[in-house]
Amino acid sequence: MSFIVMKFGGSSVGTPERMKRVAQRIIDRQQEGNDIVVVVSAMGDTTDDLIDQSKQLNPNPPQREMDMLLTVGEQISIALLSMTIQEMGAKAMSFTGWQAGMKTNNAHGKAKITDIQPDSVLNAVKQGHIAIVAGFQGVSEEGEITTLGRGGSDTTAVAMAAAMKADICEIYTDVDGVYSTDPRVVKNARKLDEISYDEMLELANLGAAVLHPRAVEYAKHYNVKLVVRSSFTGNEGTCVKEDAVMEQGIVVRGIAFDKNVTRISILGVQDIPGVLAGVFEALAENGIDVDIIVQSFVQDGKADFSFTISSEDKQKALNVIEGIRSKVSYDQASSEEGLVKVSIVGAGMVSNPGVAAKMFSTISSVGVSIKMVSTSEIKCSCVIDSASLQDVIQALHTAYGLDAEEKAFVGGPSERR
Repeated sequence: MSFIVMKFGGSSVGTPERMKRVAQRIIDRQQEGNDIVVVVSAMGDTTDDLIDQSKQLNPNPPQREMDMLLTVGEQISIALLSMTIQEMGAKAMSFTGWQAGMKTNNAHGKAKITDIQPDSVLNAVKQGHIAIVAGFQGVSEEGEITTLGRGGSDTTAVAMAAAMKADICEIYTDVDGVYSTDPRVVKNARKLDEISYDEMLELANLGAAVLHPRAVEYAKHYNVKLVVRSSFTGNEGTCVKEDAVMEQGIVVRGIAFDKNVTRISILGVQDIPGVLAGVFEALAENGIDVDIIVQSFVQDGKADFSFTISSEDKQKALNVIEGIRSKVSYDQASSEEGLVKVSIVGAGMVSNPGVAAKMFSTISSVGVSIKMVSTSEIKCSCVIDSASLQDVIQALHTAYGLDAEEKAFVGGPSERR
């Protein structure tokens, strides 16, 4: 007998037919002799619909009320799935995040888990129930309903698995595992049988949407066995674990890309100590995450530097920079959109020289200029024009020997969270 946490995304339960198929799959796993806890996202487009309704009434809704509103989506899912399972003859009980003991801080819209007290869930499982837990939500110490932000249901599932010492956490999604790159972009992308926590974390942080970084962080920290599988097929998925076997001759494990990139350039900055600190402290105080930073040469006591941010933060960042002009002297600030960050990831990069050089030459071979570069032990990222994305990804995929002989991708609609 195993203790299994199964997580299903929004498209997996998006229609009554899919809900029934998921319910049968869950029941089958229980009948194999396993204890089952299920974490579910909101159905289909429920969250988007709720957001649209809120914006019609208040263009800038308070985040506390948005949390109150959006948690309804998961509550609908857990109740309907529990009803479906019971109609099929099995015992089931649904739990909101707070009923499941999911404690968070009070950062509405992007709360972080501080503690989990899953006694009620464990008691239900001991009594033979399939426990259905709402993903994406929790409750603060002040009793406020909170949401965990993007990828919240993945995080809920892994955190519950860690708290209950589950044998495995299965993430069911619209693809049948983790691929060497997005199979919608590269048709001959290969499915990986296994990947290390560190490699998966890099890919997730760099734009691979199959798992959220926070979920991978939890899995790594608590050594949770994590498997990504398809909701639509019975195929074996990808196992995410501490040490993954490196294939012969494969140094790069995967290629990720992020289209949500804007470059901010600040020109003619006085080259004196503390200037960069002043800029980036101001950005951090306003909740703006900065990624790649590049400073150019100094001339006449002035320097130019650029950095990348998420595109939705562009105007906010420019406002912050303008607001500190009295403290940080510069000539001009500008932004550039239409960019994409392309990254290669692989644990083997640290012991194989020339991997980054191959990336640069491959991008050059398709006639594309590199605007910015960032590297670490297991990844290398380049910022390029987004119009060249497909050509660059395909060229890199081939150059690093990642092309599969046959297309194995089986997919459905995109998951929500």
